[in-house]
Formats: sequence, C-alpha cells, structure tokens
Amino acid sequence: MEEIIKQLSETYGPAGVEGEIRSLIESMIQPHVDDMRQDALGNLIARKSASSSQPAGRLMLAAHMDEIGLMVSFIDRKGFARFHSVGGVWPAPLVGSRVLFQHGVVGVIGVEKLAGVSELSSMDKLYMDVGATSAEDSPIQVGDVGVFVRSFVAQGNRWIAKAMDDRIGCAILIEFLRQVERSAYDIYAVFTAQEEVGTRGATVSAYGIEPDVALALDVTLTGDTPESSKMAVELGKGPAIKVKDSGMITHAGLRRHMIECARSAGVSYQLEVLNAGSTDGRAIQMSRAGVPTGVLSIPCRYVHTPSEMVDAGDVRDTVKLLLEIVKEPIKLV
Repeated sequence: MEEIIKQLSETYGPAGVEGEIRSLIESMIQPHVDDMRQDALGNLIARKSASSSQPAGRLMLAAHMDEIGLMVSFIDRKGFARFHSVGGVWPAPLVGSRVLFQHGVVGVIGVEKLAGVSELSSMDKLYMDVGATSAEDSPIQVGDVGVFVRSFVAQGNRWIAKAMDDRIGCAILIEFLRQVERSAYDIYAVFTAQEEVGTRGATVSAYGIEPDVALALDVTLTGDTPESSKMAVELGKGPAIKVKDSGMITHAGLRRHMIECARSAGVSYQLEVLNAGSTDGRAIQMSRAGVPTGVLSIPCRYVHTPSEMVDAGDVRDTVKLLLEIVKEPIKLV
C-alpha cells in the first residue's frame, strides 16, 4: 500500500479545494466499483453491490479526503501575507514550515520577534513569505489556500507524511474496495469533503444515501509518547475501535460486532476513548432519523502537524478487519 499512500498524502487537497485528490481517488477505484458520482458538496460516492442477491441493507463507509491548510487573508505592501487556518492548525509547528499552493507557489512561514516561545499561542504573530516585494507582485491572493509540503517516508514499520489525517483512511478504503469479494451489504464508499471544517461532506452524503448502518475511517491520537496524555491507544497494537469521543458514542451493537470480527479474523485491536475531537461518524450518526454508526480509528502520532506517523501493521490490519466486518449482517441488538 506504500505507493497508494505516497500518492494520496502528497496530493494537494485542503478542505473546500478537493478536486485534485478526488480525481486521483476516482482513478484508483474506478475498476473496483459498480458506479460512482460526485455530489453538490464535492463528495465522491462509490457504490459496490452486495455479493448476495438479498442485501442486508446499505452500509456507508466514510473516509475524508480533505486536509488542513492555511488561507491567505491579507497581503501587506511589502508582499508578506497573513493567513487563517482551514481546520485545526497549531501555531507552534508552523514556524519555518513550507506551504504549497494549488498553482505551485511555495511559501515559508515566518514569525515576528517574540519575547518567548510561550507567546506563540495564535496565528497573529505569524506571516507567510512567498518572495514577493509588494502586494502587486505577489503570486498569491486573498482566498488562496496552502498546504504543508512534506514527502512520504517509509521508515521500518512506520509511515510518515503530511495529511495522514485522513489520507490513510482513504488508502484503507481504496484497498478494501480492491480486495472485497464477500459483502452482505450494498456498500457506499464515500470519500468525504470538508471534514476538517465541520464534517460537512459527511452530513450531506449521509442524508442522501440514507444508510442502514455506517462506519467512519479516521485517525486517532495515541498515548505512547513521552509525557503524553493518558490514553489506551498505541502505534503497532492494531486498529482502534472507537467507544466514545467528544462528538459521539459508538452504537453498542456495532461496537460488539467489530470486536467479534477482530477476534474472528485474528486481528489485534484497541478500544478508543478520545477526550477531544470527533469524526465524520458524528455527522452520519445524527443524519435524518439517526444511523447506527461506529468508527475504526488508525493510531496516529503528531496529528495536525506537518509530519504525522502511523504504523504499517495497524493499517494492513484495519483493511483485514473491515473485510471481516462486511461478510455477515450486523446484529445491532
């Protein structure tokens, strides 16, 4: 899967500007689905029919294809740009980072003189330098969005890249579509738009699909780094089955089914209780009259920074678990 993840992670695609990443995913899944379409918000929705002539219902699988970014909000008379975040971007890792714009321009993030690092608690002291000497000769303009510039690195069993959140979920969903041969459900694989700015793509796509059951694929934090927050999730210990985050509680029957499938498939798993943050699962769960929804989470270090890290074994085991989950109808009660 390394080549898939390399292509996905290095492709430009911030929230609201997902055209390039959507086209790449479309080319990857086209031979493996029955049909696909793009909706009004830019979600890519692919359908794959059940292997049985009597499907158990519609199963929605969602992975968001957008990434965090920086939107230009002002350019001063010397050509330096100010910006706002698109999604959750931390100020501290930005200093000295490079960002890439859709038309190929690269900018460097600088910082005003500070009394101490502790002052860097917001974007107010940061600016972007694209080599311009004035507002008139700047190659970027207000509204343009830059994303981190980082190449994919496979180092031992660890994979490092920008935008693992959630291109790793997209890679898993693509590999699942390539491999799946037995499914009790008509599968609706949705590569969602604008998750990072409020799970907007999942909100509208779930409304249109009306799934009977749903799973989101996304990254989660870990508790295995020095002085990290206490959390029972580690790299290399298998996919995490979400129990709760700040936006949702996983459907109890679906969580039980996922655990049983992990044991049946011989996949190590972890249980995730996340104190802050949520996923597309929150939006899907509350669509229309409600949808039984769960989340398969890929443990990820350094989320929402220019270099996010996952474990190759966790990724492959998530594909294996997902293939097992869809084989039989899910007993929700």
